[in-house]
Amino acid sequence: MVSVPTTADSVLALAQSYADKVLLLSQGSVDKHFDPYADIDWDNSAFAVIPNDPRWILPAAGDMFARHPWYQAQTEDRKIEIGQWRQANIAKVGLQFETLLIGGMVQQTFKLPNGSPEFRYCTHEVIEECNHTLMFQEMVNRIGRDVPGMGPILRRLTYVVPPLAALFPNLFFIAVLSGEEPIDHIQKAILRAGEDIHPIMRGVMAIHVAEEARHISFAHEYLEHHVPEANQLARFVLSLAFPIVMWIGGRAIIIPPRAFFREFGIPERVRREVFFGLPDSKETFAGYFGDVRALAQRIGLMNPIAKTVWKVLGIGGSTTRYRSEPDRSGHTRAA
Repeated sequence: MVSVPTTADSVLALAQSYADKVLLLSQGSVDKHFDPYADIDWDNSAFAVIPNDPRWILPAAGDMFARHPWYQAQTEDRKIEIGQWRQANIAKVGLQFETLLIGGMVQQTFKLPNGSPEFRYCTHEVIEECNHTLMFQEMVNRIGRDVPGMGPILRRLTYVVPPLAALFPNLFFIAVLSGEEPIDHIQKAILRAGEDIHPIMRGVMAIHVAEEARHISFAHEYLEHHVPEANQLARFVLSLAFPIVMWIGGRAIIIPPRAFFREFGIPERVRREVFFGLPDSKETFAGYFGDVRALAQRIGLMNPIAKTVWKVLGIGGSTTRYRSEPDRSGHTRAA
């Protein structure tokens, strides 16, 4: 748990340590960054989207829907069709989430004072996230599915998130992690499993994972530095908001819109089982948040009442020993 510093020297030391970390992340953006149109060979014949390509079958290592008996019982052609729609929609959701993040980051940088190391880092991240939106939209366009991304209610978050960043920056960066952590865990699970996925997916995920490592690191560092500065009441409210925001953001990322189930005639029973009911699904979803549970504990936001909220929402559990620790549960090994 991080305690609030009590002396001027310790305040300065913590501020300098934080500034050094932020500047290191900024330098990382200079030293290693990607351009989706230079670093992905979109027009290579190997990247072509062709009919009946089994590489679009959903990877069991990273997609809980792929592990459900209903999907496994479909014909190969049907699996491919469903997989293309699902992967295109995940990319569209990622694009929409990045757009929300960009709007919030711009609000965040607008009010930063001269000399703030956060200004440089946040601006680097906005540039990278803009490139991610280009990359995700290009993936959707290449697949050729007219997918909606988030559902209509969640799409209205575009009116809420940017002001949130200016008014409640700690809450904003928690919201950032609610989307970044699940996507990061899913993509790393797929890449680690070594499944034969389409090169468009592999190229997009490789770039996204590499740069999101910085973005997630910054959000963790930001919260570790700023949350202890808040008063006791604000920290208590934030401790309760933390799991709620994680639950909302996580489900927005992983659950397809109703249009997906209508498109392929997927029974409501299957929807409930995959995303709400099966023990495997519950365990997988809770596993996305091991790193942020550890973060909440470090910054003093895992009090007994907050722990109860995590548990009631089904996203409680153990903490990771280190960030991005691989999931070694039995079902992941089997997948």
